[in-house]
Amino acid sequence: MVMKIGVMGARGSFSEMAGERYRTKHNLDGEIVPLISAENVLTALEKGEIDRGIFPIENSNGGIVIEAVHAMAKHRFVIEEMFELDVHHMLLVRPGVTASHITAVASHDQALKQCRMYLKRVWPQAELVPYADTAKAAADVANGTLPNTTAAIAPRSAAELYGLDILEESIQDLKFNYTVFIVAKKFEE
Repeated sequence: MVMKIGVMGARGSFSEMAGERYRTKHNLDGEIVPLISAENVLTALEKGEIDRGIFPIENSNGGIVIEAVHAMAKHRFVIEEMFELDVHHMLLVRPGVTASHITAVASHDQALKQCRMYLKRVWPQAELVPYADTAKAAADVANGTLPNTTAAIAPRSAAELYGLDILEESIQDLKFNYTVFIVAKKFEE
């Protein structure tokens, strides 16, 4: 039986990385299912559509992941384990786009928080665009949903997956930037 692991994020997200780490650590034959939000993950878990749900709960720099807390308050589940992932944010653009083109930066609210001093220092004029997910922002920069004047803050894996250029590496404000992920399983009465 193949285990279905639902993650809060799109393909190329930190949550997908967390899912891969969990799968490798436990030597599981598992499929990663990108569900974008913590709400979607916990809903799918309760319905039995996935076997495990993985989502971030807190970052050492950005604090609590508010969206995850709200979702946790509405669902019944069991925390199987928690672990940290070292998070490095990249500033991603479509190929050929240079810094002088950028007028907006899109990413998950947590990523924007983790890079807030960098953004204030380097991109004070750029519009900050909160997005459902870091990797989803990267995908939408790549596919043209977002204009080519928008950069995305996302993992290196999203740049590779969506064919984006890395304009700047490790832009998070703190060198040590860890996110705690929860592995949830279905609550059995």
